[in-house]
Amino acid sequence: MDVYTLDFETYYDQHYSLSKLTTEEYVRDEQFEVIGLAIKKNNGSTVWLDSPGQIKRLLSHIDFSACGILCHNTMFDGAILKWRYGVSPKIWFDTMYMSRALHGVEKSASLKAVAERYGVGIKGTEVQNAKGKHRADFTDEEIKRYGQYAKNDVDLTFQLFSQMGVKFPRQELKLIDLSLRMFIEPTLELDLGLLQQHLEDTKARKEKLLEDANVTDKKDLMSNQKFADMLREFDVEPPMKVSLTTGKDTYAFAKSDEGFKELLEHEDDRVQTLVSARLGNKSTLEETRTDRFIGIAQRGKLPVPVRYYAAHTGRWGGADKINLQNLPSRGVNAKKLKKAIVAPEGYTIVEADSAQIEARVLAWLSEQDDLVSQFTNGEDVYVKMAGRIYGCPEEDVTKDQRFVGKTTILGAGYGMGAEKFATQLKTFGYEVSPDEARRIINIYRQSNFKISKLWRDAQYMVSQLTNGRAVAFGRKGVIGVDASNKALVLPSGLPLFYEDLSYDGDEYTYKVRRGRNKIYGGKVIENVCQAIARCIIGEQMLKIAKRYRVVLTVHDSIVCCVEDNKVKEAQAFVETCMRWTPSWAKGLPVDCESGTAKSYGDCE
Repeated sequence: MDVYTLDFETYYDQHYSLSKLTTEEYVRDEQFEVIGLAIKKNNGSTVWLDSPGQIKRLLSHIDFSACGILCHNTMFDGAILKWRYGVSPKIWFDTMYMSRALHGVEKSASLKAVAERYGVGIKGTEVQNAKGKHRADFTDEEIKRYGQYAKNDVDLTFQLFSQMGVKFPRQELKLIDLSLRMFIEPTLELDLGLLQQHLEDTKARKEKLLEDANVTDKKDLMSNQKFADMLREFDVEPPMKVSLTTGKDTYAFAKSDEGFKELLEHEDDRVQTLVSARLGNKSTLEETRTDRFIGIAQRGKLPVPVRYYAAHTGRWGGADKINLQNLPSRGVNAKKLKKAIVAPEGYTIVEADSAQIEARVLAWLSEQDDLVSQFTNGEDVYVKMAGRIYGCPEEDVTKDQRFVGKTTILGAGYGMGAEKFATQLKTFGYEVSPDEARRIINIYRQSNFKISKLWRDAQYMVSQLTNGRAVAFGRKGVIGVDASNKALVLPSGLPLFYEDLSYDGDEYTYKVRRGRNKIYGGKVIENVCQAIARCIIGEQMLKIAKRYRVVLTVHDSIVCCVEDNKVKEAQAFVETCMRWTPSWAKGLPVDCESGTAKSYGDCE
């Protein structure tokens, strides 16, 4: 298969640029203009075309359906190719995504940084001289220099691909392609009328909420205790921190407090409203995101921006400022944005969600065989846990007791302590005493002693990895340890890094962009279980994509768009795929739930 490496140079100015606009806005804007295109076939010489006619003729004469297209940040160049020239290749490649997977998300994946890391050359700076210049504004010498700059970018990208491609897992290349197609070749549409009404309702509801809360003056929001009480009314336990002044616990309500900032993206828009008001923001995330959806709906279909390998564990993430990974699902506003995402005429959305996949992976990885058997046999593991907690027959377990059992199974599996467990239950409206929380946690650990042992084994692995020694843990042959790179090796063949892992006499930490993160046995197991779940979802998604169009993935769910007359057949096939496990996961009992509807929000 021939591979074409290419790079578009386009018009930009102070206000119209990718630093001001999303990729979708930029490429679809009426100001969009291609200055030139650098392109090479395989390892041939790179050419520069700066005539619109030349570019169109070249692209129209290549049968891209039998070729691959390679770029660095293919979401951008691919959108131009598809939306402006109608080009769709056999497969999309992206060296930026490959770098994130091979070297971790904490290292820069810019072309400049990756080229220097691999020693293939130096990225130029000529693009800085093109600001505010249309094609007609360039002199012959200026356009020639710009062409040399673009050709160098293409050559760097091809050399990087040649080196990284040797060790990059083939199935992960397919997942990069699948992820890119969700954005570059959009299928889903947006209900403009619903979005416009939702925006009006959200603004009105925000004003009423502040009025009902007697927030007539911002000073009302600045009382820590009053603000904490407001959050608790919406089942949100206020974030806490240790005061540097008193050394005691205090509310973490400062602009720089991560837990507080996270509430700006809370799934309940009422919480967003309160936090935004306290911070002085004029709009909530729900408003700004709805406004972005409206803009997209007015321009065309919904390009789904899912960022391949966005998280430490390899999971997909949101992009292009709409983050479909955390659309609201609670509160009065629940699922309005999801309901606005609809299938095109003649098609239906099928969504399938892996059931309890992390809990299942944890039981399997630790070889907690009794729990694995319960999952395999389709037993209610939450009821069984509640029965142990409350010392009653399973048939007598109440709804509330089952919920505590569920919270225990899903929350205590990574070494959570009693205090945090009590706080988590309180968030859900269930209060238990410190002694009761400790009793429940102890019952979980005694009942699942192999899971507890897995945390200890992982803690020992961390201590040894810090000193450059590799020690295996968990089910044999699933997770490898690369001592030289301070990394674990996942079933996908990709690494899970703990860069600059060290011990300061009190705790183990590893390097991230914003400083250092604490790491311990339970946290390692959480990382590993999430990473394994992601590996499984990825392989399942590739199986589904062989027959049906995959249009979105959110955490542990896969969303497809199928013809109306194939819905039942497609739903059955998707469920079959999501109950399949890779050969390396033999004995892992996975399951799923699915739903179909015309809108994403109605798939239940």
